[in-house]
Amino acid sequence: MRNMLMIVAALGLAACVEEPVDGRTAYDESCASCHGADGKGGGPAARGLAVAPPDLTTIAARNGGVFPRDQVMSTIDGLDRGAHFSPAMPEFGAGDMGDTVIVENDGLGTPVPMRLLVLTDYLESIQQ
Repeated sequence: MRNMLMIVAALGLAACVEEPVDGRTAYDESCASCHGADGKGGGPAARGLAVAPPDLTTIAARNGGVFPRDQVMSTIDGLDRGAHFSPAMPEFGAGDMGDTVIVENDGLGTPVPMRLLVLTDYLESIQQ
């Protein structure tokens, strides 16, 4: 009976763990409607916006060839509201961005929502 309770408890715990999403899926679900499937700013919802969404494939090019990871994460999260092209961009950090992981940089660990991390990785991967 004790083993059965441990198995049931383990199954219950496994059901609570969120399935990790990949960066492309996160992008398609949260960004493509405005920024387009290709990231160049021509999504179907972009037509209704007063300011066109920026081309996300040229972020590094606009920053001297360096992809500014922290700035990109702050912009997506909503911490850097001044970086948004428009008030139409949602503040994604106000919602559930999934479980957090610890990202170590220069010996310091920072908790980062998994969805934000994979989305930023995906955006870095589509730079031209």
